[in-house]
Amino acid sequence: MRRIIPLLTLITILTLSPVLSMSAAQQPLKVAFFGFELINTSLEPTTPAEEARIKQLNDIYRDMLEKSGHYQFVPISPAIQKQIDESTKISTCNGCQLIWAREAGADLAAYGEVQKVSNLILNLNVYMQESKDGHQYFGRSVDIRGNTDETWQHGIRYLVKNYLLAAADQAEKH
Repeated sequence: MRRIIPLLTLITILTLSPVLSMSAAQQPLKVAFFGFELINTSLEPTTPAEEARIKQLNDIYRDMLEKSGHYQFVPISPAIQKQIDESTKISTCNGCQLIWAREAGADLAAYGEVQKVSNLILNLNVYMQESKDGHQYFGRSVDIRGNTDETWQHGIRYLVKNYLLAAADQAEKH
C-alpha cells in the first residue's frame, strides 16, 4: 500500500501535466501598453488631426489585441503614469518601459511610433519587448502613403493582423 500511493500520485501528476501546461500556454500574455508617439521630422507642424489619429491608433491596437485572446492589457497605475508623464519619449528613455512594465505586472512592454517624414510619407512602427529581460518579442514597421484617418487606420490594422496576430496564431498551432 505504501508503494501504491506514491505511484498513484506520480501517475496523477503525469496525467495532468499536459493539461496544466496547455492551460498555462493558452493564458494571454499581459501587456503594458504605453501608446503611440508621433515623431514629426517633416517641415509641416503637427496638426490636431494627427494628434487625434494617434489616439485612434491606440484604440485600434488595444482593441485588436484584446479581441484576439492572445493578449491582455494591464492597467497602468497613477504612480507609473506620473513617471511616464515626467520622462522623455519612450523610444529614447533607455529601457524605462521595461521597468514600468515589470512594475505593472506585465509580460510585455509595448509602444508604437508614427514617423511623419512628410504629408505623403509616414512610417508606423510597433515594438513589444519582454519585460523581464528586454528581448524583442515583436517589432515591425509599415509605410503609410498619405496623411489621412483612413491611411493610418489601414496601416495599424494591416500590421497587427498580418504580422503580430498572424505570428501569434502560428505559434499557437505549434
